Amino acid sequence: MIHLYEKATVLACESWSWGCHAHTTFKPAATLTAAMLAVFCFAWWWAKKFTNINPPLPPGPRGLPILGNLPFIRPDLHRYFAELSEIYGPIFKLQLGTKTCIVVNSPSIAKAVLKDHDAIFANRDTPAAAVSGMFGGVSIVWRPNGPDFIRLRKLLLHEVMSKSRLDASYELRRREVRRMTKELHRKTGSSVNLSEQVALTTVKVMITTLWGGSSERSIDLIELKKGLEEFVRIVGAPNVSDFLPVLAPFDLQGLESKSKKLLSWFYGIFESEIMNRLRIEDAGNNNSDPISKDFLQQLLELNQRADDKISLSDNEVKALLLDLMIGGTDTTTSTVEWAMTELLRHPRKMAKLVEELDTVAGNRNIVEEESLLPQLLYLNAVVKETLRLHPPAPLLLPHMPSETSTVAGYTIPKHSRVFINAWAMQRDPQLWDDPLGFEPERFLEADISYQGNDLRYIPFGSGRRICAGIAMAEKTVGLILAVLVQSFEWKLPEGMKLDMQEKFGVALRKMEPLVAIPFARLSNPDQYQY
Repeated sequence: MIHLYEKATVLACESWSWGCHAHTTFKPAATLTAAMLAVFCFAWWWAKKFTNINPPLPPGPRGLPILGNLPFIRPDLHRYFAELSEIYGPIFKLQLGTKTCIVVNSPSIAKAVLKDHDAIFANRDTPAAAVSGMFGGVSIVWRPNGPDFIRLRKLLLHEVMSKSRLDASYELRRREVRRMTKELHRKTGSSVNLSEQVALTTVKVMITTLWGGSSERSIDLIELKKGLEEFVRIVGAPNVSDFLPVLAPFDLQGLESKSKKLLSWFYGIFESEIMNRLRIEDAGNNNSDPISKDFLQQLLELNQRADDKISLSDNEVKALLLDLMIGGTDTTTSTVEWAMTELLRHPRKMAKLVEELDTVAGNRNIVEEESLLPQLLYLNAVVKETLRLHPPAPLLLPHMPSETSTVAGYTIPKHSRVFINAWAMQRDPQLWDDPLGFEPERFLEADISYQGNDLRYIPFGSGRRICAGIAMAEKTVGLILAVLVQSFEWKLPEGMKLDMQEKFGVALRKMEPLVAIPFARLSNPDQYQY
């Protein structure tokens, strides 16, 4: 996942600060280190000065020897990159330690990377914390482009997340959303941390979808939620090992060891569920319906197949479970929270959505039939507009070319890190009317899908690395948001103003969680009972 969420120099200085405290004891070592750095700096400068690249690398700001542009990076990378693009153009270069980074802020250039040269750029620059923790990067998120990636993605899309499978698991999602509705009804008239409530509901949805929720009572949901958030933070944190690989064996920041520890905890949960499922199957109680099986049962059947082309290894099953758990929680929570925030900021848009929900479902019934969701056109437009303004991954996940290529007249070096600034493109005034306004109507007037064909709008990416969970995200976000808006009238606590500050990370979250007060609005009180 994206690795630059806080100012890189802060962590770099923390990583090297031990040398300052040990100056007296290790003075000879410090002198030798300084000499080696001086030699390295000179060699680096000499190589840069006399190396001609044709076509040239993209333009970009000057950096320092060894560190490059690391000392000047800002925490809000998506905004920082957008500002740099105004100076250096729609494609520019940054040098972060030994890693060359290319930033793309234009749909036409993004098309060259994600469509025209997709096979070359469809690799990931896997962070050290993910390599050490996730079986060397075997998950679908970090696996390099190639036959194994294609096999894994095809199995996931066609065997696990097909329309028939997702439709069959709808009842599981509905059950957890109903529980959320009952819980919120109990808190009517009181302030609710909506971010926390939605996050816990999303975790429950994923647990029940993945393995039917058979062990939900034995899992501390709050602890699991915190563990997922911590793991995402660790893998996404700026790691000196990623920028200066010579230091990787020392794990100076301890990120790799923390990643391994968390992974061990997650996989302990997964292995417990797998063993429980195998015991059930041995007892002859397995579900024989090929459609209504939960995800875990489907993955285990793929694991037990003898054909390498249509099977999963033990490690791939566990890695996929974690991929699905992370992908289905953090970004879903973020999108629902931002959508509710925008609707509270725009009462007329909220009223329009409520009117549609009452018209389609009636004000005596909660929208809980999946067949109704496709009819909610304005709801779909609200979600799309939310993802335009607040894409879950503002820079997507970084791509890495497998060979040196030419894009937009510039050389893109092999193994460089390529960022696509979806956030900037989706707010570009040259591409969108009223780009900073919350206008869901624009998606009623234009047929723009999530599939990444219109490069102005790529909240889930594009090309062969486009998010595999779009269909599930669309169903889950739509259901939760519809029930929240239709079941309750929402007001802000007295004197509170909506905070729109962003917290840059794997998911673009609100800096301050959304707190609001629900008031029951359905005429049938039974609809709030589970």
